[in-house]
Amino acid sequence: MTKAELDHRSRLHEVFALPDGRALDICLKLQAAILEHRLAPGLKLSEDEVGEIYGVSRTVVRAALQALAHSGLVAIRKNRGAFIAKPSIREAHEVFQARALIEPAVARLAAEAITEAQLEILKQHLDAEHAALQAGDMGKALFLSGSFHTEIANIADHRIYSGMVRSLISRSSLIIALYWKRSDTACESHSHHALIDAFEKRDGLAAENIQKSHIIDLHSGLDLREKQPAGASLSEALKG
Repeated sequence: MTKAELDHRSRLHEVFALPDGRALDICLKLQAAILEHRLAPGLKLSEDEVGEIYGVSRTVVRAALQALAHSGLVAIRKNRGAFIAKPSIREAHEVFQARALIEPAVARLAAEAITEAQLEILKQHLDAEHAALQAGDMGKALFLSGSFHTEIANIADHRIYSGMVRSLISRSSLIIALYWKRSDTACESHSHHALIDAFEKRDGLAAENIQKSHIIDLHSGLDLREKQPAGASLSEALKG
């Protein structure tokens, strides 16, 4: 395992507080399904059904769901079970207001600290996002867009900011699934290209301003009215 992979695994331990094993694996698979919008906000996550899909016990599934609940992606309701979290309109506003305060500062730190190797990783993220868009896989494109932002936080090398950004990006994915009103992808490519240009120049002020404008634009792209999300069933989403 490479150093980058070890660092990534370490960050996963911090996020989910699970040891290596089946519970962590299932946690990551469910996380990907949620962030790629294959599982809709509000969908019930039956312990029995998830266990049957992955061939594990309810105890293992329960540990994975508890970890996802701790990260804010899942809500566990007494006597009802686990559901994909469904952010309220108020939470949607608050998440993007918090992102507009935190992520510009993170972008500035990243611009001042970024290495050539890290810059190349960001470019690869952007290429993968474009490939997903061209393939018509909007869920994967949105997941990669979020990953672009969390990678910037990793580059900034600020543990508190990094944890906050990861949490906000996860919540943003649920919010976009519910409230996005545009036909284009949530993170327009020109904003990410502009950020990479600022990083190449090590221009912290430009990166800060671009990121702030970008987050405000994302916030304006939300249709913050109540609606019922459409989505696949649990088995369709996880077996696909």
